[in-house]
Amino acid sequence: MSTFLWESIAFGPIHSRRLGHSLGINLLPTDVKICSFNCLYCECGWTLEKSLTAREYYSVDTVMQAIEHKLQSVKEEGREVDSITFSGNGEPTLHPHFDQIIDRLLVLRDQYYPQAVISCLSNATQLLRPEVCAALKRIENPLLKLDAGTQEMLNIINDPIVPVDIEAVTCELCSFEGNLVIQSMFLSGEKDGLPFDNSQEPNISAWIDRIRQIKPRKVMIYSLDRETPAMQLHQFSKEQLEAIADKVRALDIKTDTF
Repeated sequence: MSTFLWESIAFGPIHSRRLGHSLGINLLPTDVKICSFNCLYCECGWTLEKSLTAREYYSVDTVMQAIEHKLQSVKEEGREVDSITFSGNGEPTLHPHFDQIIDRLLVLRDQYYPQAVISCLSNATQLLRPEVCAALKRIENPLLKLDAGTQEMLNIINDPIVPVDIEAVTCELCSFEGNLVIQSMFLSGEKDGLPFDNSQEPNISAWIDRIRQIKPRKVMIYSLDRETPAMQLHQFSKEQLEAIADKVRALDIKTDTF
């Protein structure tokens, strides 16, 4: 399987099916994926680097210079930016100075594209770091992952590099008091020869219960769209995703499927 990695700190804007014209920010090395998860479906491939601190991260000044240069050039070209989005080669909140970058980006956003939202695609594993949780609460659009309702399913699909307690993560997600978007991947397949399907019981009822506790302003439900590192994974149809979405809509929570 081919591995997709971004080769720069700031890229795009690209058209995102969820975020519109999205200017991307990659805080991670360009030669390797760094993540606290090893998800079966990740477009960046397997998490081969098992240490979260072994690689040197870009300095805050280097990151901000790259972002401002990109914002200047995009503005001069007259291009639209709906969202300035942290994504990139793994988990952006692993950057040791993520909170400082957020604070400085808020100033740049207001200068160049005040109408744009700041988004962060995160797996939510770093919410137990208070400075990360606080920084994500300062942006308009934290999109936080919750693919599983049970610890067992989280371990199957997301395969954490270090132990992740789904109860602790859920507690931190609740602390956003609804000012967040939950993004959830639904799929089925095999891992180590054993079948799984995160839309089936007991996972789906447990996942719905967590959504009920978290009370996000929106849930985004999606399935496979790109090449995956694991084989024998199966995409859900739009109809299957809509059936799951209807369970969330019954909680009076806006839900979109992709």
